Amino acid sequence: MPPTVTAGIDVGGLKKGFHAIAMRNRTILGKTSSRDPTAIATWCAQIGATVVAVDAPISWSKTGRARSAERALMQAGIWCFSTPTEKAAKAHPTNHFGWMLQGAKLYRTLDRSFARFDGINGHARPICFETFPHAIACALNGAPVSAKNKRNERRALLANAGIDCDCLTSIDFVDAALCALTAEHFARRRIEKHGDPGEGFIVVPRAQ
Repeated sequence: MPPTVTAGIDVGGLKKGFHAIAMRNRTILGKTSSRDPTAIATWCAQIGATVVAVDAPISWSKTGRARSAERALMQAGIWCFSTPTEKAAKAHPTNHFGWMLQGAKLYRTLDRSFARFDGINGHARPICFETFPHAIACALNGAPVSAKNKRNERRALLANAGIDCDCLTSIDFVDAALCALTAEHFARRRIEKHGDPGEGFIVVPRAQ
């Protein structure tokens, strides 16, 4: 079987948009950025990605409290965002959850070509799933790390994995590369998943 092309997507609000990295065998094939979720999903398909990792919630909270995936990470000492209900996200007076709303738009666009990981369909291709760069960094490090110096620490983790970081010109592309690396781990079934089918899973690389 040929090596899998994977993609990672960092999700921002309307102003920052999306940043994406594609790689194969830990060689970066390309990068792109756009404020248009359709453009990002189309790019992933055109570059041949069959596993896509997205830094945004794949599902809204059903209760208004942190999802089980987020609770699991926090119990492990890994800080993470708590996803609200969709209604609360849309009603926030300062659009604090705007990036999550953009992530939801991206998933709906990816749905046209990619299955969503539901905890048991990991063999499906093409497929997409949720991940989180800070949790990825903790997993690759083998223990929780601080996010205070994330730019340098995350680049070092990518370099340690054999990835050339020269084209990663912003923290957004660094995080997208971490997501693409996690997609490779997913393709090789070297992952840990946290969460449940009802509110979604957060996937991270399996600790070595």
